[in-house]
Amino acid sequence: MLRTSPVRVLGERDREAVHALLDTDPVGNVFVTSRLMATGISAGPTGTEVWGHVDRGRLTALCYSGANLVPVNAGPAAIRGFADHARWRGRRCSSIVGPVEAVSEFWRQVTPAWGPARVIRSSQPVLEIDGPPRVAADPLVRRVRPSELNILLPACVAMFTEEVGVPPDSGDGGALYRARVEELVRTGRAFARIEDGRVVFKAEIGAVTPHACQVQGVWVHPDLRGRGHSSAGMAAVVEYALAEIAPRVTLYVNDFNTPARATYRKVGFRQVGEVMSVLF
Repeated sequence: MLRTSPVRVLGERDREAVHALLDTDPVGNVFVTSRLMATGISAGPTGTEVWGHVDRGRLTALCYSGANLVPVNAGPAAIRGFADHARWRGRRCSSIVGPVEAVSEFWRQVTPAWGPARVIRSSQPVLEIDGPPRVAADPLVRRVRPSELNILLPACVAMFTEEVGVPPDSGDGGALYRARVEELVRTGRAFARIEDGRVVFKAEIGAVTPHACQVQGVWVHPDLRGRGHSSAGMAAVVEYALAEIAPRVTLYVNDFNTPARATYRKVGFRQVGEVMSVLF
């Protein structure tokens, strides 16, 4: 990069400015905040970096660059800078996720170098709930025990494949994905209703900060859909999360997933934003 570039790789000395920026939108930035709380800001052995856009000595925008690339508070000037930096570095991420306007413009600028995408999800409503669910919670939904990892894992793989379009174990035989699911179970952030060795409903809390947490991986066994397991299961997860994890619960959903959106609305989630995803 040219020395005149407004973009630079951030480090621990930038921690205060980085978190001040992230705290301006604690729900929208829950994923990035959670990752930086866990790993720190300086580049680690996995190659994850945080890029900063600096204007007149002030940090105005961020771009988390890991397996996911996520722009934060990025206006047109920051997007130009991040796109220039991204083209120079080359694509290392498996997805770009963030506010629709920022991601669509970033993608437009890097497409000649990074394209084509495998899937583009142009509209994914961001939902939030911060009070009791509007439906009764399923009393059989509970934290998954470590001894149940091999029961949960096939359901996680099925959900991921159904949602993303490719299995999560196609690269390394599933070692990294299994380790991630195992971590969620070990930290008490995987929830399920399990009957006779089969997962009926499941969901995980993938990102946690003092301000919010993000639900992911919501799934009902295909043979048992349409019976109310999703709404009652989500109500149980919301109750656990609000009582024990964070004061606000968030997630995002594909705009075309009508049944899921109806479920979340029934539980009491409301839309607070919209993101776009580009998947490779």
